[in-house]
Amino acid sequence: MLERDAALEAQAIAASVIAADGHPSDAELRAFAESLAPWFETLRGATPSSLRASPVIRQHRAFPITPSPLLETIVTADERDGTTHSWHYYEAAMRVAHAVCAIDTTPTREELLAVDTMRAMMLRRINASKIERPDDLGTPAGVGAEKPEDTLEGLLVELDTLIGLDAVKTEVRLLTNLVRVENLRRERKLPVVDRSLHLVFVGNPGTGKTTVARLLARFYEVLKVVSKGHLVETDRSGLVAGYVGQTATKVNQACDEAKGGILFVDEAYALVTDSDQDFGAEAVATLLKRMEDDREDLIVIVAGYPEPMLKFLDSNPGLRSRFSKTIDFPDYTDDELMAIFESIGTEHHYTLDDGARAAVRTYFAWQERGPTFGNGRLARNLFEDCVARQANRIVTLTTPTDEQLVTLVAADIPPPGAT
Repeated sequence: MLERDAALEAQAIAASVIAADGHPSDAELRAFAESLAPWFETLRGATPSSLRASPVIRQHRAFPITPSPLLETIVTADERDGTTHSWHYYEAAMRVAHAVCAIDTTPTREELLAVDTMRAMMLRRINASKIERPDDLGTPAGVGAEKPEDTLEGLLVELDTLIGLDAVKTEVRLLTNLVRVENLRRERKLPVVDRSLHLVFVGNPGTGKTTVARLLARFYEVLKVVSKGHLVETDRSGLVAGYVGQTATKVNQACDEAKGGILFVDEAYALVTDSDQDFGAEAVATLLKRMEDDREDLIVIVAGYPEPMLKFLDSNPGLRSRFSKTIDFPDYTDDELMAIFESIGTEHHYTLDDGARAAVRTYFAWQERGPTFGNGRLARNLFEDCVARQANRIVTLTTPTDEQLVTLVAADIPPPGAT
């Protein structure tokens, strides 16, 4: 009975991924029937045409959205008995989902989104019941006295805990899902499409571009895309020299340092100018060559403001073809900035009273959005200003209490127009 329950669940998971794009391939349908035929007589001898005409695939299309009865049963048992079987369900379900995506040479975006949606659904249900994650599934990096070795699940948790950036986090998860699927195909000696992993990040300052790039480098190390998983940050000053023959050397040095990880070029559009005396074009040409020559162990991410980055990509015929995806980093909302501010406070053991919280929110709401908007940096700078103001206030007290020492009040928050 348990084996058939597991087979029924695998059938639903597989069908939901296959049905996600509305165009199941013959290879997917054949693999579906052949893999599950030992448990379901109706699938023995089933053809792609017969499966398309029947509801056996499409009836499970909504599966990733709502916890299944089996998952609910397992979670309830975990709550009652203090066990962690729901996490093993989660791990097995993700294996089935990725295996389905690996059937075709390249999974569709809709299929990868279905896998991501199912993952989020399972995590919401399991975490709502406070089922403790087993150590072998990984914990967020940085938890505990010593930094644990990165695991894929631990990095996914770390990604999930980033404030805001919902669309960005989805794109990162889709990238990791695609790499996992490609790795499965390689393990099975199946062909894999040769494609570039170089990326373009566009967004205003302080929107988390460097943070996400650093996390992505660690993802790629765990997934064996790169050998080291480190991030090297640079910009025009680190790549362009002022004399003939020096620029290529600087670019090659930066690429050598980043090899095995990611080279993150901030404000990449500054590499290209209208001056004939500028060596930025040489930097771009050298970088393009290294991106191609070292593509097996070097990923380049170029970043900057949206409009200038479009001009940058058009500046050299080879640029656009080298970058597989552009990820947009939107400005943070007032609520997200508030959450960032409070998280920084928690990190440094500060709290806000109601008056301070209202004053901080007013400060963020007053700020004008635009290319110079600081986003996360604005939140950090504001916090540091508030702490300095609080210190000046506290020193006037004869014997401040512990609570007064760690509490920010309205008087500690600068007025919105302060500089």
